[in-house]
Amino acid sequence: MVTEFKVQESLLTDKTTRRPQITTQAFHSISYLFFKGHISMEVPIYFVDAFTNLPFKGNPAAVCLLQHALQDEMYQKIAAEINLSETAFVIPLKSSDFTSEARFALRWFTPTNEVPLCGHATLASAAVLFYLRSKVLPCTKHSFTSNHLLILRIPHCLHVWPYNTTVTENINPAVVFETLSGDLCVRQNGESLVMDFPLNKPIPLDPHEFTNLIQVALGDLVPQDVRYCHATKKLLVRLADTCDRSVLTSLKPDPEKLLRTESRGKITSLIVTMKGAPTCQPGYDFYSRNFAPWNGIPEDPVTGSAHTVLAGYWAEELGKQKMLAYQCSKRGGELELEIKGDRVDISGRAVVVLQGTLTP
Repeated sequence: MVTEFKVQESLLTDKTTRRPQITTQAFHSISYLFFKGHISMEVPIYFVDAFTNLPFKGNPAAVCLLQHALQDEMYQKIAAEINLSETAFVIPLKSSDFTSEARFALRWFTPTNEVPLCGHATLASAAVLFYLRSKVLPCTKHSFTSNHLLILRIPHCLHVWPYNTTVTENINPAVVFETLSGDLCVRQNGESLVMDFPLNKPIPLDPHEFTNLIQVALGDLVPQDVRYCHATKKLLVRLADTCDRSVLTSLKPDPEKLLRTESRGKITSLIVTMKGAPTCQPGYDFYSRNFAPWNGIPEDPVTGSAHTVLAGYWAEELGKQKMLAYQCSKRGGELELEIKGDRVDISGRAVVVLQGTLTP
């Protein structure tokens, strides 16, 4: 059973931050719609649009909150079923309380494989913890499936809520995720979330090593520079400064041709970038797109891990430690970058657009 109900905006939205809020008043006003009893929730799941303050922009990620680790096969099956560029799995390390815990295990899976670093799904995970987290009472009387949901049509986004849900936020100013790339700290800074990531500087590369791959991506365009990052296996290709931004946005490389051209396992994604227009508002220092069919992602809309490479490259090229970047995918997304030694702060915003229950 799926019930649809419109709720007054003033009950749901903090007028100052425009962040979705579900108040006690709102839940009391719709409680008559629910059955008596409690539901059992297996895996709370959230869809979050990262690196944007608007729903249906930026990069969507799924975030699953777990009390205990799953078998690797199950992680991969869930990620393949969801079929977003990344699905994140978050587990509290010292307690079962997502509200007070400050340290979590975090893993990221694409539809085809696990990845060692993912920026937008990390941002999405932190957004779920800081902005919106549901806590469901244990099953005591009745058990309902995920079909028994209430759809709240909230202004600016869509939330799917299990009934008998309360909302809390993580009380810590920062949380730490233990990952395959080490500890990653995410802290709140006004309306943005700031991720402390490793800086992955690319090195110069003989463009002839990947001539065929570059030709598939760029066609007849001649790159101005080619770099490679061994740590991430990302190939960075820079367009000539004479190119207009429309040249970058019009690229349509064939994912299957990219895979056939480079099948040696040396590449996980192809980053195409160009110099921005810092004198024009909002003043982007550089633009980029990221193609990752080797991870089952034809094009990743907004990629935090790619910007650990891009930040290292453009900081040297532009002589800047603070930069504003824009990834020119169809959805598009904005990232603020600040170099701090061998680390880079990547800042962005996120919007929780959907919440529900996964019952595998």
